[in-house]
Amino acid sequence: YADMGHFGRRPIRWTWFGLVLPALLVNYFGQGALLLANPEAAHNPFYRLAPSWGTLPLVALAAAATVIASQAVISGSFSLSMQAIQLGYLPRLSIRHTSAKEKGQIYIPQVNWLLMVATIGLVLGFKTSSNLAAAYGVAVTTTMVITTVIFYRVARDLWGWPQWRIGALCLGFLVVDLSFLAASVGKITKGGWFPLAVAGGIFVILTTWRKGRKILAARHRESEVDIEVFLADKKLGELPRVPGVGVFMTGHSGGVPAVLLHNIKHNKVLHETVILLNVSTEGVSRVSPADRVEVADLGKGFYRVVGHYGFMEEPNVPALLRLAARRGLKVDLNDTSYFVGRERLLPTPRPGMALWRERLFALLSRNAVAATAFFGLPPNRVVEMGGQIEL
Repeated sequence: YADMGHFGRRPIRWTWFGLVLPALLVNYFGQGALLLANPEAAHNPFYRLAPSWGTLPLVALAAAATVIASQAVISGSFSLSMQAIQLGYLPRLSIRHTSAKEKGQIYIPQVNWLLMVATIGLVLGFKTSSNLAAAYGVAVTTTMVITTVIFYRVARDLWGWPQWRIGALCLGFLVVDLSFLAASVGKITKGGWFPLAVAGGIFVILTTWRKGRKILAARHRESEVDIEVFLADKKLGELPRVPGVGVFMTGHSGGVPAVLLHNIKHNKVLHETVILLNVSTEGVSRVSPADRVEVADLGKGFYRVVGHYGFMEEPNVPALLRLAARRGLKVDLNDTSYFVGRERLLPTPRPGMALWRERLFALLSRNAVAATAFFGLPPNRVVEMGGQIEL
């Protein structure tokens, strides 16, 4: 399901209904029949399904399935992390593409190392698989409840289903899900607290980064100059214009970015062509090439360029500018300079977030991958201009 943006619905449905679901039903029905006939097999019904000579082949099969499942978890973690970054729920991380042909085959070193440390910690902490069963049960049953709640929101807000239809369907799911969850409550003190603690920590990081970005955008807007007022300023015409193209990265598609104002204040020049560039992530997995870029001529050599990407796509600014050139924007990439802002965030008691969350947000921001690498900018053509912002 994490890779639905890569493969689409149909392959996943065919695989699930054609292979996975029938195999699971046959296996679980077989274990149920075995327990009805021989209750003593309850301690290990999966391996007791086969005769004694089939135990080792089943162990090999289970080991192979474990490896496959672990690889699915790893690749799913990479995919979901990239989607969270694109949707603004995680700071920028280093994303490496492992295939020049296949899209979506990525490797995120920070996530991979985190998974390794967590896995080793689980093995050392719980020691046996039976000790881990409580944590696994709480994780699965809680996920089932969360999935039903999310399905309710999707069906109501995106699909527009009537309330009675959604309520009846979700009520049926919740009767089962909440029953399993209630049965797992007693396992929380026996190890079930661990997945809840991990989920709570991840939730705090996601919501803190999302909220922090909104507060940061609000702080930018407080000192923002309207583009029409900026272009109408007589002092703008007095500034010398130097040859080339200046691309000023901005987090939104309105107003004048602070990095442009800093450049005017300190360097007191403007390029012949000034591009205000915003990269926007849409709520779809991929954006068609026809809808990739918007170009607006603002006058006086200023242009507004908005690039649209899906949450499964990785932005590339030079490629975006080449596409904009086909739309009539004259850009020589060999004579282009990229200006990006690099803020130092200062936690303050101002309304917005708790002080400890502001400090967490500042820490995440300091350790985020630089915009140069994330947006595919050529390092030798990037100018970073910083400033301090009070949260």
